[in-house]
Amino acid sequence: MNKTASIPAVAVKKKRTQSLDSRKAMAGWWFVLPFVLGFVLLYAPMIVDSIRFSFNEISTTVGGGYTLDFVGWKNYSDALFSDANYVRILIASIRQLVLDIPAIVIFSLFMAVVLNQKMLGRAVFRAIFFIPVILTTGIIDSIDQGNTMMSYMGSGGIDTGNQIGGSSTQIINTLDITKFLGSMQVGTELVSYVVMVVNNIFDIVNRSGVQMLIFLAGLQSISPSIYESCTMEGASAWETFWKITFPMISPMIMVNAIYTVIDSFTSKSNAVMTYIDRIYEEPKGNVLSSAMSWLYFLVVILIIALVAGIMSMYVFYQKKD
Repeated sequence: MNKTASIPAVAVKKKRTQSLDSRKAMAGWWFVLPFVLGFVLLYAPMIVDSIRFSFNEISTTVGGGYTLDFVGWKNYSDALFSDANYVRILIASIRQLVLDIPAIVIFSLFMAVVLNQKMLGRAVFRAIFFIPVILTTGIIDSIDQGNTMMSYMGSGGIDTGNQIGGSSTQIINTLDITKFLGSMQVGTELVSYVVMVVNNIFDIVNRSGVQMLIFLAGLQSISPSIYESCTMEGASAWETFWKITFPMISPMIMVNAIYTVIDSFTSKSNAVMTYIDRIYEEPKGNVLSSAMSWLYFLVVILIIALVAGIMSMYVFYQKKD
């Protein structure tokens, strides 16, 4: 009798293969891991302490320690109703931001459209317009905060030839613009805005470098075949911009508007940030400055949500399928 030996079946192990999307997601987590660790280990404890300090008063003890006395919303009430300057500076900063956002976004979009054209030395011009972003960081920014050159100009050391309006550092004044736009029936508010933009052109150029690069990336993502179709249909450059370029670049407009809000509210030259730093240096000003900082943070979040909510209604998203 022949006995057939049973051969054990070889277990086939299936290799677990990750999809391309999951591998990209994992690579993204590795990329942001240093920031996540730094935030959890360094910034999160400071944020918690800042919130805790804003609801307490600090009393120093012998030996260099301190005790916290819970006072509830007193520090927030003092910041809003007892301090004579905080609300006024905050409102002035918001008003200036409302004026700065259109100027910066429009200027950066205009320069991005110009620099996206095929021309000799295009890369050099792009680098030139991004140089102010580099120059306004680090030690160079600290030197610029002193504004030594502008102070010298304002003291009469350099004559710009324009003394009308009481300031020798102004490029143009309201009287010049009024004469220029007088025949167009333009309101005084628009005249004042144009004067403000032209006289602040140095600051606008300095703050438009990142926005310009974002717009350039958005412009280069538009398929050239779309422009070829417009040319074949006989569309002018003006029609192509408003019917094709502007709608497809609208997501970048919203991104740049939000970025401009954050950049304006967190810059060292911001009046509110400067005032909060000054309050912190005063006796027992650390708890009051913490309350001011969190009020300021809430205002910034509300403005960002408002800008994103309004602009999202007009943003065009191209379908990839």
